[in-house]
Amino acid sequence: MFEDNVLESRPHALEEVESPQTAPAVGRAPNAKSLNQGVEARAPVRKEDRGERIEWPAQTEEEQPQATSKKSRTSLLKRRPLVYAIGAMLLAAVLGGGYVYLDYAERFQSTDDAFIAARQSALAPKVSGYITAVPVTDNEHVAAGGVIARIDDRDYRIALDQAEAQVAAAQASIENIDAQLQVQQAQISANEAQVEQAQAALVFAEQENGRYQDLAQKGAGTVQNAQKYSSQLRQQQAALASAQATLKLAQRQIESLKAQRNSAVASLAQAKAQRDQAQLNLSYTTVTAAQPGRVVNLSAAVGQFAQPGTNLTMFVPDQIWVTANFKEIQLDRMRPGEPVTLAIDAYPERTIHGHVDSVQPGSGTAFSLLPAQNATGNYVKIVQRVPVKIVMDDPPTDVALGPGMSVVPTVRIDPTPSLFERLRGWL
Repeated sequence: MFEDNVLESRPHALEEVESPQTAPAVGRAPNAKSLNQGVEARAPVRKEDRGERIEWPAQTEEEQPQATSKKSRTSLLKRRPLVYAIGAMLLAAVLGGGYVYLDYAERFQSTDDAFIAARQSALAPKVSGYITAVPVTDNEHVAAGGVIARIDDRDYRIALDQAEAQVAAAQASIENIDAQLQVQQAQISANEAQVEQAQAALVFAEQENGRYQDLAQKGAGTVQNAQKYSSQLRQQQAALASAQATLKLAQRQIESLKAQRNSAVASLAQAKAQRDQAQLNLSYTTVTAAQPGRVVNLSAAVGQFAQPGTNLTMFVPDQIWVTANFKEIQLDRMRPGEPVTLAIDAYPERTIHGHVDSVQPGSGTAFSLLPAQNATGNYVKIVQRVPVKIVMDDPPTDVALGPGMSVVPTVRIDPTPSLFERLRGWL
């Protein structure tokens, strides 16, 4: 009975310790002795001795990952303290560097919508003719007054000679009239002398006539003498009137000559104007550059017949600047005179300095050929771009810069030194 109770109280132990060596044969019932031996053999055996896993009390889902993470962190921190120290220093360096960068970057405004601009123009002749020489070539730099092309000037030289001949004729006409004026002045002087002579003769005739008229009335003289001197008196009066009329005619002739001279002077001025025009036309046969710059897209050729206004070449002057289209939200602190650093895409190794010259009073679309009509239809707000003119302070002279080349300008809108600049100054 005791053995039965032991077997009933530990059925699992029997199952665990049974093996093919101790199990009874099939079809044979186990006896009490064998059972006692199996129980005695199994009693001192423990799971730890057999190497089996010990089952601990189950933990909740919340306690298990927390305990695991705490143990792992503690173990890693103890095993690798140097790694954690380096990581902490790197994190502090990244955060400090980020702050220094943001503090430095907020003092600048930049855009990639910027291009070099210039007032390029087409060079064309003002007179027609065959081109005889083209002393320049494509992309060549010329100074102010440099020759671009020459036109056959023979016709224009002949026209100039004719104009100069007309000027000489007008001057000769004026000189002739001046000589006539001098002669007329002498004639007037002679006429004035004749008037004076006639006046003197008239006075004597009046005296003689009065004397003989008195003698005839007293009977001391003849009537014939009285009539004779009376006739002489009338003759002298007529001679005086004739001399005075001749004097007036000579004086009027002076006025006519002066009018002729004025006409000759006007003709001379006209001739000089024609001569000056001929000189200009002759000068127009040489097409020159009005300012220093480069010849671009040259189309002139020797033997070509050039018409007035025909494009011979495009000309790009040396005076260039940068048009930067900043967003309107970038213009709050941007003012003329602020320094600018220019990076040209064609020459990335160069850094060019400049300054803000002016800000256009209006967005770019406002001055376009077809400006936007925001008052019609549905409206969607779009950040506008405003052109800003930037002048180069030190433009390079050994490279070619021209309209349309891409530039990345960076405008310093805050002159106060940043933390990075202060640190660099201390170091």
